[in-house]
Amino acid sequence: MFVERAQIGEATSQERRDNAQPDSRVLGRVIQCDGARATLAAYAADGSAATKGLWTVGRMVSINLGDIRTVGLVYRIETPTMDWIEDGLNPITVHVELIGEVRDGEDGKPLFDRGITAYPHIGAISHRIRARDLEAVYDLAGRRALTIGQLSQDHKIEARIAIDDTLNRHFAVVGTTGVGKSTAVSLLLRKAIAARPDLRVLILDPHSEFSTAFPDHSIRINTHTLDLPFWLFRLEELVEVLFRGRDAVPEEVDLLRDLVPLAKQLYRNPTGAVMRRSTDASGITADTPVPYRIADVLKVIDERMGMLDTKNDRPLYRSLRTRIDSAVNDPRYRFMFGSRLIEDNIHETIGKIFRVPHEGRPITCFELAGLPSEVVNSVCSVLARLAFDLALNSHGKLKLLVLCEEAHRYMPADHRLGFAPTRHALSRIAKEGRKYGCYLGVVTQRPGELDPTVLSQCSTVFAMRLANDIDQEIIRSAIADSSASTLSFLSSMGQREAIAFGEGVATTMRMKFEYMAPALLPGAAKRNEADESIDEIDDVDIASLVESLRSVTRPLAPSSPQPSFGTPVDPTRQAGESTPRNPSGPLFGAASDQERPRRRFDDESFRRLYE
Repeated sequence: MFVERAQIGEATSQERRDNAQPDSRVLGRVIQCDGARATLAAYAADGSAATKGLWTVGRMVSINLGDIRTVGLVYRIETPTMDWIEDGLNPITVHVELIGEVRDGEDGKPLFDRGITAYPHIGAISHRIRARDLEAVYDLAGRRALTIGQLSQDHKIEARIAIDDTLNRHFAVVGTTGVGKSTAVSLLLRKAIAARPDLRVLILDPHSEFSTAFPDHSIRINTHTLDLPFWLFRLEELVEVLFRGRDAVPEEVDLLRDLVPLAKQLYRNPTGAVMRRSTDASGITADTPVPYRIADVLKVIDERMGMLDTKNDRPLYRSLRTRIDSAVNDPRYRFMFGSRLIEDNIHETIGKIFRVPHEGRPITCFELAGLPSEVVNSVCSVLARLAFDLALNSHGKLKLLVLCEEAHRYMPADHRLGFAPTRHALSRIAKEGRKYGCYLGVVTQRPGELDPTVLSQCSTVFAMRLANDIDQEIIRSAIADSSASTLSFLSSMGQREAIAFGEGVATTMRMKFEYMAPALLPGAAKRNEADESIDEIDDVDIASLVESLRSVTRPLAPSSPQPSFGTPVDPTRQAGESTPRNPSGPLFGAASDQERPRRRFDDESFRRLYE
């Protein structure tokens, strides 16, 4: 589009191009339009520097309609004759997908609007879009924006997202293995916590790689530092642990549903009579997060096995007791049953995992790699459920982002797979979480295996290279029809390159994420150790490997007290006390007020949670 083209009705001055180039080399004309797409007729030369890349797939073009400039994306180019002339002009046909319109505002600034109000007419002139119009296409119209990279078409133009809409309405990062999903996620999180200091992030990290990406902003929780007491688990989550992921025996589950509330009442009232009244609105159920002792559960089982009226149920009680003993004595479940003293430490547990207060480290890297595979689903269910409940009960004060790496493991498309409570907890965040400040981030390499309900709730999607046809079809069904041709590049995009679409961006854009220093990439420490090990010739310590496979720690020194299951507890002690009282008797030692740890409750609503 040139200044000398004033006779065709152009009302604004355009960028001047090289006047020495013939019109047929730089301009095209509309020869067909069907409402969503248009076809242009143009000429191409021998590929000289002046015209190289003028008509290429993935480029945006502008169609001049006077006061309005229609923006289109080139998705296909061909020659009608299927031939090429070396010394001469070659007619080409350019297929364009119509995206929206650009018009000049009162102040002369170009404004972009999705949708088409005036369609191109036959013979309308088309050319490469100018820089100011291209910036207007991706302008976020005053929304709080973050720069995460550059446009693939023009590296001088920043790729920006609306961070509030991206978080509030959930987001997804999809792409095949090795394209840089983890790097893109770490970049997004780093930008998000800088723009939103009130945000807390919980990363479900199955590969133990994100802690190195946030050395100054995160804490690391693994099997050695995790303290997630068993009484925080709901009945169905505890059953998943006891039955090791296999189908549960309904009769044993019914017995456990009756035994757990009795054990909770014994903990709260050790010397009183245990009564259950179903009409009591404040009655304790098997799902109430109240501490109880496994020893009390086993005690009630033994008592009932000795009764005459339960002789028919003795095999069920005996089998249930065996399952409980097996789980309690399994060293891999130490994070659940390893506490020597049962106490109401829900405030410390939740405060540490969800960073309340965050103390300058708002990110929690929850490493799942060391957990037994049969218990991972239950742990994820507990964390997702607690995240939603905390956001709900904080009345908007607590902003939580739950990031699920390898999300197709927890929310598979096939409902016969996975763990139903985990799927329900995460689906609840996806459907209702944004109302209460609980957000969901989904990262997966197989969107075709992910629950479509969860993916449909992610209003912003960053689609990186995908080679699988089924995965491409899933993403294609989520994008607007006006940008569907953009996804034809999914199988050929480069490293760190993505197609972003949804509520968090102005319009569908092909962009490249910012470069990050190697030391800040996820898994950088593992790669450094692997590089160092190449130069070393020492043999692997087979003894330490075997010990880790057995998950058995070395025995304590004889002088140290050996922790044992079922340690006597003061019967006068109440739930919530951090240390046992000092009753008269040889079982309990004296403890002064100075020795007792004190809890800190910074948020009144947070303290009253679950009380």
